[in-house]
Amino acid sequence: MATPLTASAFARVLRDEGVQVREHANWQTHNRNHKGAWGPVNGVMLHHTAGRDSLALCRDGTATLPGPLCTGLVAKDGTVHLVGYGRTNHAGSGSAATYSAVRAERALPSPPGPDTVDGNTHFYGFEIENLGNGQDPYPSPQLTTVERLCAALCRVHGWTAASVIGHKEWTRRKIDPSFSMSGMRRRVDARLGTRPAPTPHPSYAEFPGAAFFVPGRRSALITAVGRRLVAEGCGRYRIGPGPEWTEADVASYAVWQRKLGYTGAAADGIPGRASWDELRVPRA
Repeated sequence: MATPLTASAFARVLRDEGVQVREHANWQTHNRNHKGAWGPVNGVMLHHTAGRDSLALCRDGTATLPGPLCTGLVAKDGTVHLVGYGRTNHAGSGSAATYSAVRAERALPSPPGPDTVDGNTHFYGFEIENLGNGQDPYPSPQLTTVERLCAALCRVHGWTAASVIGHKEWTRRKIDPSFSMSGMRRRVDARLGTRPAPTPHPSYAEFPGAAFFVPGRRSALITAVGRRLVAEGCGRYRIGPGPEWTEADVASYAVWQRKLGYTGAAADGIPGRASWDELRVPRA
């Protein structure tokens, strides 16, 4: 059980896992939160679209099922198109027994039980472009992206691959996605196992988490960050850097992120794990 990531942090952890992300207009605030709770989140739910050219449908929905219908659409080429964030109309009601199993990260019941739990509250939802008829292949780049995005969210929330489920495992009403979920979970587990949490270098400060960097936060660590940014030619300070996290720090860190190749919302000036490790901030 976890608090949902902020939209910017969500996009950042996907990119840190190597996912190619495309952000669509106002995706960060496009949601159904006015219809019910978003969070706590307990896992990732996967779907297939049962159609082609599904981007507009996933974003806008239909007259009877308003969009967004997912957080992201995984295209055939492996790009994740972000169309909404928050509560989305992807899961619907599902099995309380499945929900309990996901929360405990144990084996799922088969078949699922009666539909009694609102899954839109508790799962990140991803649609995967596929006809779902058994004849439409899932290209390797597409499946690799599914593996990566699931691992990214499991990693940041401290989940195992047992927190990744298919819509068909949530409710008896659905058959998606049309690939092996046990196989996908094995792939996610393998990816999680290949990137253990890094051991902090004895000379460098451990990453305190993105939530540490809020306006007004005062710390000797913030001064150390600013000095490293200046040393890298990324400082945008008129005075300082100093111990308080300010807009000048955000602007300077954004320059550093762009220097590393981040663009758009990924260069938002808030430290993430990957960019932090590259900066090598000395222990304060």
